[in-house]
Amino acid sequence: MQPKFDYGEEVRVIRNIRNDGTYPNQPTGCLLISRGSVGYVRDVGTFLQDQLIYSVDFIDMQKVVGCREQELQLASEPWVPTQFDFRDKVFPKLSLAINGEVVATPETEGEVEKVFANPEGVYYYVRFAGKTLQVPETALITRE
Repeated sequence: MQPKFDYGEEVRVIRNIRNDGTYPNQPTGCLLISRGSVGYVRDVGTFLQDQLIYSVDFIDMQKVVGCREQELQLASEPWVPTQFDFRDKVFPKLSLAINGEVVATPETEGEVEKVFANPEGVYYYVRFAGKTLQVPETALITRE
């Protein structure tokens, strides 16, 4: 098991990092580091002998957080920011249908299940009324 990132390397988190109960003085589930934040690899270790865990120093936030390899990318790699995150509540801007059957209207609340971002565009898997749809970012809004 070889680490993908080396000591001192500048990395970006590609998912929000929440406290899994191991970060001191913060409640479990609270947001520690927002997706897109950049830090530096301080150390590399293992968890359960099969997962690499990187201690990443987010200097601007004065936090050192453990990150799994799949939560990181090199800071120099292209980054596509997104409007919504996992578990965000969203509404479609227009009615959405599967095979002609309307699944969601602009009044139907959905929940983001997965985020896909690449230079060609951003889309989400959103759960509406028991069905998961792939929806482009441009077709979604939030309501406060």
